Amino acid sequence: MNRILTTAAALALTVSALAQGSPQTSAAMLREAKSNSQASAIHRDLTENVGARVTGSYALNRAIDWAIAKFNSFGISNARKEQWGETPTGFDRGARMSFKIVEPFERTLTFSTNNWTVGTTGPVRGHVAMMPTTELELNANKSKYRGAYILMPQVMGMGGARMRTFSDLDKMMDEAGIAGRVFHSGTDLVWTSGNWRDYTDETRPKTPMIVVTKDDYNVLRFNMRQSPSFRIEADIENIFHDKPMTQYNVIAEIKGTEKPDEIIIVCGHLDSWNGPGSQGASDNGTGTSATLEAARLLMKAGAKPKRTIRFILWTGEEQGLLGSTAYVSALGDDINKISAVLNEDSGQNWQAAIAGLPEMMPMLNEAAAPLINAWPTMPFAPREVQRFPRAGSDHVPFVARGVPGFFMVKGGNLSYRRIWHTQHDRWTEVPPENLMQMSGNMAVLAYNLACADEMMPRLDLGRTSARLEMVGGWFEGFCSDDGHGHGGEYVHPHANCGLHMEFLFKLSRGILP
Repeated sequence: MNRILTTAAALALTVSALAQGSPQTSAAMLREAKSNSQASAIHRDLTENVGARVTGSYALNRAIDWAIAKFNSFGISNARKEQWGETPTGFDRGARMSFKIVEPFERTLTFSTNNWTVGTTGPVRGHVAMMPTTELELNANKSKYRGAYILMPQVMGMGGARMRTFSDLDKMMDEAGIAGRVFHSGTDLVWTSGNWRDYTDETRPKTPMIVVTKDDYNVLRFNMRQSPSFRIEADIENIFHDKPMTQYNVIAEIKGTEKPDEIIIVCGHLDSWNGPGSQGASDNGTGTSATLEAARLLMKAGAKPKRTIRFILWTGEEQGLLGSTAYVSALGDDINKISAVLNEDSGQNWQAAIAGLPEMMPMLNEAAAPLINAWPTMPFAPREVQRFPRAGSDHVPFVARGVPGFFMVKGGNLSYRRIWHTQHDRWTEVPPENLMQMSGNMAVLAYNLACADEMMPRLDLGRTSARLEMVGGWFEGFCSDDGHGHGGEYVHPHANCGLHMEFLFKLSRGILP
């Protein structure tokens, strides 16, 4: 009898240590997610009616107001924006955004320019010329280059076209009065990038730096040789705001009933790139919409979490995790009250796993229990790993301070490479059922972790790694062009190789200036 009682008591203690939220509340959230999901409607509203939203733009300011209004509409009255810094100069794209062949036939060209680089003052038509190879060649044919779009030999990848140093030949081309420079991406994709830190007014090139697809570049090169009347036209409205622009994260909360000073964070980043064609739909309209819908599901189910669930929409992510890094830096010792961070920024595929160290698995298994069979065609389960990932997105500054920051592992076979920072990042690329699953998962995980008796175990930074393949799963590799590809391993597109994300990790810890 005593042995039986001892065993029962031990089991009771185990159950108590892993206590989670009400099964009825989790079930209610999943019913709402499946029968009345608003995730796709939220996503389409953001991407079509608000649009792309680069940090430092009026477009992002509109998105911030939109997000606060969404939280308010769910019954969360404390939604607010919280300043983290400013950009010295603002930047937006206007409605005039085209690049095309106009003579002797018409063809639209797929293109982008980096943010904080110049466009045109209106439609600028010109002929096409290959870049001269020597100063002598240029001096002998100055009329050939005056008013011309110059086809540049360099291939520009994910960073877009940047010219931080000018050769004497470059300076002479500008003095000859060229209309602009045209590069190609080496593929059928064009990427958008750029940063206010890239140039000053004195160093910024004074004519457009345009990147087109490899195919369009070849069309330009072929036809310039075939027809003396061959002409192209750029109408690129890049708008500078010559003043500091205050930058904010968006924050909203469901207050905890028993331990309101302890926090579970559910998050994604609100900022996006804004190249022609892009709506910031998968990077990271998915994370923004999943965060908002998770908040709605919790409110709709009347969830009463023991800990506070804090929803954060970061900005400045694309320029180096700026909003999240500033937020963590401002926390001070309050970082010890953050139990876990659930970050959704891994694209349009459905969630396959949440990865944790062995000591985290009992809590993760318990928190995820309602989800194991919730989506039969999109199976989800916790995954044990021996080293915790410290790369990828806005969870990184938290990981650097020992907080378990979970970056959701994805399943499915949709190509993230095709949409990541490209002209294809549009709402039509994101299946509604995937958003439904992401949102339901985030709501249930956050609720159950918020109701656990204990906070998540702290991270030993010696057991973390910048190599994201250690979380399992798979994405297309993004580093094969520089010799650091990882084949079939998991390489998050943001990584652009582990060395880059190791830099961001050190930056977030204050190791680098």
